[in-house]
Amino acid sequence: MSATGSAGRGHVVVVGAGIAGLAAAHRLLRRGLRVTVLEASERVGGKLLPGEIAGVRVDLGAESMLARRPEAVDLAREVGLSDELRPPATASASLWTRGALRPMPKGHVMGVPGNASALAGVLSDEGLARIERDAELPRTEIGDDVAVGEYVARRLGREVVDRLVEPLLGGVYAGDAYRISMRAAVPQLFQAARAHDSLTEAVRDIQARAAAGQASGQAAGPVFLGVEGGVGRLPLAVADAVRAHGGEILTGAPVTGLRREDDGGRTAWRVTTGDRVLHADAVILAAPAPVAARLLRGESPEAAAELDAVEYASMALITLAYRRAGTALPQGSGFLVPPVDGRTIKASTFASQKWGWIADEDPDVLVLRASVGRYGETEVLGREDDELVEVARADLREATGLAATPVATRVTRWTDGLPQYPVGHHTRVARVREHLGKLPGLAVCGAAYDGVGIPACIASAYEAADRVQDRPGTVQELTTGPVPGPHRGAGE
Repeated sequence: MSATGSAGRGHVVVVGAGIAGLAAAHRLLRRGLRVTVLEASERVGGKLLPGEIAGVRVDLGAESMLARRPEAVDLAREVGLSDELRPPATASASLWTRGALRPMPKGHVMGVPGNASALAGVLSDEGLARIERDAELPRTEIGDDVAVGEYVARRLGREVVDRLVEPLLGGVYAGDAYRISMRAAVPQLFQAARAHDSLTEAVRDIQARAAAGQASGQAAGPVFLGVEGGVGRLPLAVADAVRAHGGEILTGAPVTGLRREDDGGRTAWRVTTGDRVLHADAVILAAPAPVAARLLRGESPEAAAELDAVEYASMALITLAYRRAGTALPQGSGFLVPPVDGRTIKASTFASQKWGWIADEDPDVLVLRASVGRYGETEVLGREDDELVEVARADLREATGLAATPVATRVTRWTDGLPQYPVGHHTRVARVREHLGKLPGLAVCGAAYDGVGIPACIASAYEAADRVQDRPGTVQELTTGPVPGPHRGAGE
């Protein structure tokens, strides 16, 4: 029997205090359940990490959230951050490619253009001509899923993938566009491509529907939002709300055991952390896939095997602070870097230009972020912090002319921080949930399942909370497209 609010205060244990685990706890507490959150590390928040450099508050993880999905913005408002939400001061980004910073093209869907002219200046004449051939090609069958890069290259040529799709998708997943699932990562494009013979026609259809929505007021407002002082404040505010509603959050409490137990003829759960044993009506695993796999090995070896196959990418953020006097940057929020150009950094955010509150906190300080690391890259992440700082400075100097010496630097490493979504990811997630559906009162959520962005993780958490309460009405394919992950560098 799953936890229910109507039969007294059922007890739910949530494993993991990232934004997904905290959101699940918050939802369940508001429904009258008793909740205990167990977090292995010494802090809450996961990939959302507030920090400071040169006396200025910054994000050391994810820095913005998609505002055109409701979950993250609604949760922020529920926990008292309504007046702290801030749009970017500028959303004008660039590509550092072919030896120059070039304006980010408009009129594309995750780098896939509706017409060749949208990518003029970024692609060669040959690359632009290749796009025009799309309308003449026979239909390309997609089947149940396909890699984004593979399909786009087949329709429009590799140059589109290498110069634009790759840096945009890499900015979200730190992955390889030729491996990433189109169905899981760009579902809107996947569905449109299945309905049209021409990929550019499919993109134009998406754009037309988006324009119609904007005309009717459905998509009013900024695409992305941050939080004054850093989006890393969001999980802290949710944690405060969890505690205010009577929830218990234990940090430094890794879970070492998860077992079913009989409670008067119904299934209950025994959760072990250290020398403490908790008895719960339901359990939500909001931990990374390897942790969930370890805990599930005894009760659902099939689900554990699926989760063991989930791969992760590592990356690092280099945050740099400069004295503004005598330091000039190009206009805009930052830039992305196509891997084909052979640079070390993959993106940079001009944080003081992107977020007005950073500039306001100390007008004399200029803050930048740079990111390194993609799926399969290990050499660069094996370097010492000071080496990463020098690599970032060298690339920034070449891209922007910034030659000044920073007054402060910070390197934040996210080892195995981003789950990869290869072709077939959605079916793997469906199999995991099918196996767990045989175990009453057990669900999973987080970035490994339905999207790596903040709203997607929260939606996944809500779905898990509904599952353990036997509320199947919200169970659906949750992924709604790429959103900024902790490494997103340039302005969206």
